[in-house]
Amino acid sequence: PTPAFGLPVSQPVAIITAIGTYLPTWGNSTRRLSGHDEDAVTMAVAAGLAALDNVHPTQVRCVIFVTRNFPLLEGGNSAALLAGLGLSNSTMIREVVGGAPVVLDSITSAEAGTLIIGSEPGDPAAASAIFVGTEGAALVALERITRSMPVTTRDSFGNTSDYSDPRLLRVSGLGVSLESIGSPIPVATAGLDARDSAAICGRSTITLPTTGAASVGFLLAALISDNTTGTVLAAEQATLSLAELQAGAVRITRDEPSAQPLPNSKQAPGSSVSISLSAYDRAFEFKLRLEAAACSACGSLSYPRRRRCINCGSEEPTTNTALPRDGEIYSMATIRVPVPGLIGPYTVVIVDLGDSGVRTMVRLTAAPPGSVKIGDKGRLALRLVAVRMGVPDYGYGFIPESATHLTEAL
Repeated sequence: PTPAFGLPVSQPVAIITAIGTYLPTWGNSTRRLSGHDEDAVTMAVAAGLAALDNVHPTQVRCVIFVTRNFPLLEGGNSAALLAGLGLSNSTMIREVVGGAPVVLDSITSAEAGTLIIGSEPGDPAAASAIFVGTEGAALVALERITRSMPVTTRDSFGNTSDYSDPRLLRVSGLGVSLESIGSPIPVATAGLDARDSAAICGRSTITLPTTGAASVGFLLAALISDNTTGTVLAAEQATLSLAELQAGAVRITRDEPSAQPLPNSKQAPGSSVSISLSAYDRAFEFKLRLEAAACSACGSLSYPRRRRCINCGSEEPTTNTALPRDGEIYSMATIRVPVPGLIGPYTVVIVDLGDSGVRTMVRLTAAPPGSVKIGDKGRLALRLVAVRMGVPDYGYGFIPESATHLTEAL
């Protein structure tokens, strides 16, 4: 691709092949909220799987995970993310604290085979993922400026402060940064509210679900869907990054179910069940990758893995087999009695996984408790089962078809 505006050919260029977006079920048409079983990792997995639809795992060479809400600051989040995405645990991955400019910079500097994910749990909540490949729409880096105007801050203890002067940020922060760049007027912005975006672009702009790391993916998906090209700006306080979006075919997959009101629920008093790290480690790969053990003698599947085959009794080594993520409710129950440390009420379901012959028990997610029945179909999605002694314990939840809205387009 030939960069516009007389840029040197050495400017970083990335080819966007696919984009995936994710919005939680809870909220309304303008604002989504993450559920109690969602965090930055589970939402990143949802967006990443959408972007990697029809992409073979071996094509992914690197993952860049951007958020300001990492579940773990020590111990790392990468293993759970890679397992949920179905990628090898030898895949290069970087965890980066940041917002919209960091995501835009990560895309333009990425090599083919890189998956960039921006995830924002909380209120508002959204996640998006961009896969950089060899075919698609070019995104060319233009300019970047990094300045300090810390109107909103959060320290290492999680304490937040707000200087509460949006005019100061708009004039002395964003305004000065824009004047120093001098690039063409952007066609759209990420990281800014609708008022500031409209003032910069001189027109009404695209409505985005958040102003953080996830906003870049939603913005690019909207522009590409509308066949709009031109300069894109990503901002966070006084830091700006600009890139030029060029035309090209990009596969866009949206996991954006219809909004529902957040169900009434509360956490029962008392301590949650403690964690055994040895048991956590033994179950981690099979549980998060949703893999069964196949008997080498008779082929029977066991989930979780057992030392002895449940069909023929063989104790020979087994092979790992990926289980289907679609399923049908075999049995169910809604728990309304308070359980110490858990949020209730909640529904548990036993699910027949595809045609594998394997059943697993998981919680209902993305739907109100008690809203499903035996025979309902759906799919499994990575969820936060609990936080035990500070350790996020991930597993799977069942999303009924009624709460699923997956769309794909070029």
